[in-house]
Amino acid sequence: MLVTQQSVLRRFWYPVVPIADLSDGLKTFELLGEKILLWLDSDDRPIAAQDRCCHRSAQLSLGTVINGNISCPYHGWQFDGCGTCVHVPQLKPDQAIPASYQIQVYPCVERYGYVWVCLGEPLTDIPTIAEATDPAFRLIHEFYEPWRCAGLRVMENEFDLAHPTFVHTATFGSENHPIPDVLEVTETEWGLQVRGTLGVVNPELQQQNLGMNEQQTVRTLDMVWFMPFTVRLRINYPNGLAHVIVNTMTPINDSTSQMVQFCLRNDTETDTPSQDVIAFDRAVTLEDKRILESTDYDVPLSLNQEQHMFTDKPGIMMRKKIAALLKAQGEVEYTKEQNLGRVTEFSDQSNQNKSNQNTSNQDKPNQNHVSIKILHS
Repeated sequence: MLVTQQSVLRRFWYPVVPIADLSDGLKTFELLGEKILLWLDSDDRPIAAQDRCCHRSAQLSLGTVINGNISCPYHGWQFDGCGTCVHVPQLKPDQAIPASYQIQVYPCVERYGYVWVCLGEPLTDIPTIAEATDPAFRLIHEFYEPWRCAGLRVMENEFDLAHPTFVHTATFGSENHPIPDVLEVTETEWGLQVRGTLGVVNPELQQQNLGMNEQQTVRTLDMVWFMPFTVRLRINYPNGLAHVIVNTMTPINDSTSQMVQFCLRNDTETDTPSQDVIAFDRAVTLEDKRILESTDYDVPLSLNQEQHMFTDKPGIMMRKKIAALLKAQGEVEYTKEQNLGRVTEFSDQSNQNKSNQNTSNQDKPNQNHVSIKILHS
């Protein structure tokens, strides 16, 4: 599936930049192949807009923010957070600004310390993370970086309890537990809820982070997939500690995703310094990244394109739900093969048109050049 070709994916919310980054000025981001611009208005609310001026298509990101409005670098037109042009320097003070002077803006809100954007009419709300409003939990921002892989691969990986033994050999994978002891999957309207238990090793750094001296322990996992590319992974330990990972793989384009990850814990900075929490999770994510960036970003929704085993059940259900969503929206799955076919077809048609044009021109006398003049009244 090529995410930029599936229109329905534009109707979900994605975190694009940390809200704190906008205090330094406007920022740009590529979301599903769309170049967008982000800034803070005069009330410090985040605004997201297409990075094109409606006048002569200049990139607005080359401009500046003036009193909460974005000013185009080309002719100085200014647009507010609703996309409405509020100032045209070339017009006289008594001249009204045409209503058609509008830029495309997108739904945009701040949540969990990030700016979330939807490129269309939202189908669902931003995922609700209960621990984020629970005073017993603290929020730690962990990673914000591009990964060269499909978001769906990462979602499946988060629910794949058969890979830790082989991928996470330096962090928590246990040779004695190649498969989960429990794996229960429940389908929801807009995702999945998965419960599992998995035996893991407990290395020295993690012993400090968890306050547990045992070299082996058990993770009780409460996992939720929010369609299409957000996961909440709550890891409960025997001593009562809960470590909640929230990961969204925001689709930049077909082959690259922006990893946005934060965690929540029911302990304190005194119990476990944030830098130690991040250090362990960093080691885990790098183990995943090494493998996931080797996979094909064109994840097939059709199940006969790849082989499966019983621990792949969550991933299989993800593919089925996305396929069902496409069907319900009147879409078909676009793949690299289909996209290549469309390019080849266009190229063949273009070559044929050129051939016909050359043949036709051979039968015609030379044409006079036409001069166009602009007359001023």
